[in-house]
Amino acid sequence: MGRQRIWVAGHKGMVGSAVTRCLESRGDEVLKVDRSVVDLRDQRSVELWLKQNRADAIIFAAAKVGGIFANDAFPAEFIYDNLAIETNIIHSAHAANVDRLVFLGSSCIYPKFAPQPIKEEALLSGPLEPTNEWYAVAKIAGIKLCQAYRRQYGRRYISVMPCNLYGPNDSFDLTTSHVLPALMRKFHEAKCDGRRDVVVWGTGSPMREFLHVDDLAKGVVFCMDHYDGYEHINCGAGSEIAIRDLAELIACAVGFTGNIVFDSSKPDGTPRKLMDSSRIAKLGWRPQVALKDGIASTYKWYLERLHQSDACGAVAA
Repeated sequence: MGRQRIWVAGHKGMVGSAVTRCLESRGDEVLKVDRSVVDLRDQRSVELWLKQNRADAIIFAAAKVGGIFANDAFPAEFIYDNLAIETNIIHSAHAANVDRLVFLGSSCIYPKFAPQPIKEEALLSGPLEPTNEWYAVAKIAGIKLCQAYRRQYGRRYISVMPCNLYGPNDSFDLTTSHVLPALMRKFHEAKCDGRRDVVVWGTGSPMREFLHVDDLAKGVVFCMDHYDGYEHINCGAGSEIAIRDLAELIACAVGFTGNIVFDSSKPDGTPRKLMDSSRIAKLGWRPQVALKDGIASTYKWYLERLHQSDACGAVAA
């Protein structure tokens, strides 16, 4: 396959930047546009930009994202922004005659009590986790949009569902970030402040699956090249870890030697969430980054971006 012009929507985010690195490393031309130039919630702006910047394909990594607190506190923003971004990009791709699009979803699309490991067929088979249903409903709509344009117009639009992600360019904001980067920052700041206790939300018992974002990027590009199915496809690590064990792993990587206190008055979220990624595995993709190694490299990245004058300060902008 020759060099392609590929628009990575959301190129500055954790997933988009990893996909950009992956594509550029193999010689593709990555099209980028900043939100100050094109508001992805504005259909006219998206459609005009896409018609002016001809793309061979689109990798759709743009989204409003956040952890349990953010999803629960800002339901209107999470459902509106994501629905608007999805309808604008997918419709504009069709209007600009872009025949190949890869939509990035989330494992939160699946029912709260879906049989484990979760197969793609579990979609819409039960109620969602209430704390992030607004985001999940928007992502489900994105999957259905891709299927609708494929069914009606024959567009080669596919959807890839990743599990929990971590790695470079993650958000370490304690009010909006996901569990792994939030814990990393908590342990780092506790170590710097000399505190003996770090409080972790929930009981520590939920099981979660974590995939390094560079592995996901390779999986997404792999699917763009090798998968063309109507149904969405899972892309996960294939293994799980209890939040309690994850916290201990992160504390060790950071060098925090104090106590980890679990606040059982706070929500746990879904009790277990492991995806069945056998479909993508059969096509030939496998994750390469071990969780322990990925946490260590992510912490190194985090430290490098702290203010140079204050190693225990906030992450530099």
